[in-house]
Amino acid sequence: MRTCLATLFVAALATIGPSGLRASEADALALDAVIQSRHMPFGTILDPIYASSSSSTIIGYTRCGDSALWTGAYLAAESFRYNVTQSADALKNVKTALAGIASLVNVTGDNRVARCIVVANSPYAAGIAAEEAANTVTQAAPWFWVGNTSRDEVVGVFFGLATAFDMVNDPDVKSTAANLATLITGFVAHHQWSPNDSISNTFQIRPEQLQMLLVATNHMNPSSGISGPLLTLPISVGVMIDVLDLGSYFKFNLDHMTFYNLIRLEDNSSNRSAYQTIRNFTAGHQNPFFDLVDRGINGSNAARDAETLALLNEWLQRSKRDFTVDVTKTVGTCGSEACAPVPVAFRPPTDFLWQRDPFQLSGGGSGVVESAGIDYILPYWMARYYGVLSTDSTAQSSAAGVDAMAADSLASLYGSNLAVATALAGQQPLPTTLGGATVTVTDSKGVARAAALTF
Repeated sequence: MRTCLATLFVAALATIGPSGLRASEADALALDAVIQSRHMPFGTILDPIYASSSSSTIIGYTRCGDSALWTGAYLAAESFRYNVTQSADALKNVKTALAGIASLVNVTGDNRVARCIVVANSPYAAGIAAEEAANTVTQAAPWFWVGNTSRDEVVGVFFGLATAFDMVNDPDVKSTAANLATLITGFVAHHQWSPNDSISNTFQIRPEQLQMLLVATNHMNPSSGISGPLLTLPISVGVMIDVLDLGSYFKFNLDHMTFYNLIRLEDNSSNRSAYQTIRNFTAGHQNPFFDLVDRGINGSNAARDAETLALLNEWLQRSKRDFTVDVTKTVGTCGSEACAPVPVAFRPPTDFLWQRDPFQLSGGGSGVVESAGIDYILPYWMARYYGVLSTDSTAQSSAAGVDAMAADSLASLYGSNLAVATALAGQQPLPTTLGGATVTVTDSKGVARAAALTF
């Protein structure tokens, strides 16, 4: 089978033929069931390791070091889901994720956030401890916990806590989120404004993150009594450094998590200006999570919102396992990276796709690690909440359908023998013939024209 993805640049609404994988609630719920059954063995997010690339036998767990971050992201996803659906299952998952975060705080004994928590006599414990040896592993029977907590983990946790507090109208959820936020920020405030009592990791060098913690905490608990340091750097200092290059791309994911709640709770020109610096740098990176944060901050935009849906559709083509990917010979390269964002379906595997460099050419493993899929369910439920994706009460599986696309957006067409070869566009402007295939679209005025193709 040859697959073709068309990027449509048309003057008006274009109606396209058979559409393929389509973002649906069924996909989100199926991923959620997998997360609950395989990715929360100790109450927070971890990724299973299988005996082989074709096996369903779990022999270990990995990515413990970022468990707090992704548990926060999962909490946010389920909070958006609950707000949209009022599902009892979503509420249960919100409370489960909150309980997981609470365990990360309680196990440390001083209200700092652990990176992860593991039952010490688990058959998976030794492997996790070995993998996290570079961080501090502390016994706290019947658990051990991993420390050396970074600012990243706290940002992810607060992304979840503040979202849950405002999206879930449940007194227990609100009380738990407010209490956890107060405990965590209280620790930070009394330990050099650091998540691990190290001045080298202080939030004072990331003023936007520090301000988000303070604003979110006092929003959830106005009587917290926590105020910031006497002197702080300008909000834009950190982001001006971030946009100097693509290195450590995960920084942009943290920026979007930070500004989502900061601007939502404290909307002023300084915060918006700093956010816009990040947005201007990343807007062309084909990232639906970033797009949806922008939707929350700046409102609707037809082209951006249509791109969001197309990118979510593309995500469904990805393997959930970490098989090695190398597109070096199939996309245009500029030095060690792609010249344009690699199509989502062909990007290397990772834990959360939207925190990875979209120009990365290769990466992955042997197909034994399974990612949780939070990089789908979080933007999916955000898209539902913000009306980017309409309620699919007639939701089919992600197999077929007929759709309409907005101008200047991406669309996916699927079928057998659409092209004579697999090819990815390696030039700008995008070609109208690729792999021997052309695509013609007809807009709402009946005008037919050739579509630009990406793969």
